[in-house]
Amino acid sequence: MDTSGSQTSPLGNVVEVDGGRLWVQIAGEGTPVVLLHPGLWDSRTWDDQWDAFAARHRVLRYDLRGYGRSDRPSGGQPYSHVRDLFGVMDAVGMPSAALVGCSMGGGVALDAALTDPSRVTALVLVAASLGGNEGTDEDHREWADRFGAMEGLVQAGELEQAQEHRLRSWAPLGFGDPAGRRIHDIAFDNLHDLTMDESAAEELDPPAIERLEQVACPTLVLPADHDPVFSQRESQIMADRIPGAQTVAISDVDHVINMRAPGSFNDAVLSFLSEV
Repeated sequence: MDTSGSQTSPLGNVVEVDGGRLWVQIAGEGTPVVLLHPGLWDSRTWDDQWDAFAARHRVLRYDLRGYGRSDRPSGGQPYSHVRDLFGVMDAVGMPSAALVGCSMGGGVALDAALTDPSRVTALVLVAASLGGNEGTDEDHREWADRFGAMEGLVQAGELEQAQEHRLRSWAPLGFGDPAGRRIHDIAFDNLHDLTMDESAAEELDPPAIERLEQVACPTLVLPADHDPVFSQRESQIMADRIPGAQTVAISDVDHVINMRAPGSFNDAVLSFLSEV
C-alpha cells in the first residue's frame, strides 16, 4: 500500500487482509506506534491522542475486523486479530512498532508480543483484556450480575437496551460531558457487535495468561479505577507477572481511559514511549 499521500491526511486507506478489508489511518514521522481500540467501539476512541502522538511518532490506527469502517467476520471463516495487525503493519511498512491497546485492543497487543516479539518494541496495556483468564468465582458472579440481563435483552432483540445496560458497567461515569457522550455514541455506532459472529476468531495457544513471564519488551500497564473488579484484577495480574512492567494509575476513570482523561493519558504514555 502506498501511504505517501496519506500520512498527514485525515482520510484513511483500506488494507486487504486475509478474508477482509480494514480501514486504516496513518500520520506523523518518527518511531512507529500502533493504537488498538477496545471492543464496543472503534478507532475514533483515539481522536484525543491522534495529533499529540503524530507530533512525535509515525502513528497508525485502524478499525479492527468487525468494527467501525472495517469488514465484519464472514461465514465462519477463521481469522486472527494478531494476523490482521501484522498484515496492516506490513502494508504500511512497519516492521515493528510500540503497541498501545485498550481493552480488547490491549489483549491483541499482548498476544502479538507473545506471537512475534521481534515486531513489538513496547506495550501499553490500557484496561487490557487477558487471554485465557478464567477468573475467580467472584469474577463469574460479578459477570453474571452485570451482564446476565444484557444477554437476555440481546436474545429478545432489544439491542439498544442491551447496549445501554452494557455501557452502565464499562462507562459508569456516565454520558453528561463531551467525553461521555462520545463514548456513548461510538458504542451505538457499533451496535452490531452485540450479534456479530466472532466464533471463528483464532485464539493464542497457549493463552497469554500462561505466558506473561515471556513478554520481552518494556511494558506499561494502566488500570481503570471505575472498571469492574474482574477487569482491574486482570490489570494487576499483568502488572505483577510481566517482567519489569510499570504501572501508571490515572484516577477517576472508567474503561476507555484515554477518552476520560486524555491529557493525563497522553503525558503518561508519551513519556513512557520516549524512554523505550
